[in-house]
Amino acid sequence: MIVVDRPEMLVVGHAVRTSNADEMEQGRGRLAALWARAGSPGAFAHVPGRVDENLYAVLTDYESDHHGSYTQIVGVAVRSAAALPEGMVAVRVSGVPSMKLEARGQMPDALLDAWQRVWKHTESGGTPPRAFTTDVEIHHREGVDLYVAVFPSMG
Repeated sequence: MIVVDRPEMLVVGHAVRTSNADEMEQGRGRLAALWARAGSPGAFAHVPGRVDENLYAVLTDYESDHHGSYTQIVGVAVRSAAALPEGMVAVRVSGVPSMKLEARGQMPDALLDAWQRVWKHTESGGTPPRAFTTDVEIHHREGVDLYVAVFPSMG
């Protein structure tokens, strides 16, 4: 895993509050419905000022670590969020040092594998340590780029 400076971005989309435990328990997960909504034709056609055609998943407001609750926003990157479409939220994602992982291949398996590598890194006390501030998935034609916020190195 390489560490890069993730650029700042503004994302507009739909949000849910969940946890990894809820997502693994039958009937409690909320992400499948969120992604189904985001993947429906024209889901973001009425969002003005889009930067590109990618889908963005922003994981933020971590309660603690990967065992606690967090908020996921799935949407599009925009230049500004002056007029939010009804039912959508905007989140400004700060530019911070992040571990970058590339998920390529069959989705969602390749993305799940990338997250499992992140969780293993976290559980093993790997360096740099995760910051649990804001993480970003950028979904594009080739796959997914995953940016996991880390504490800056002190050297």
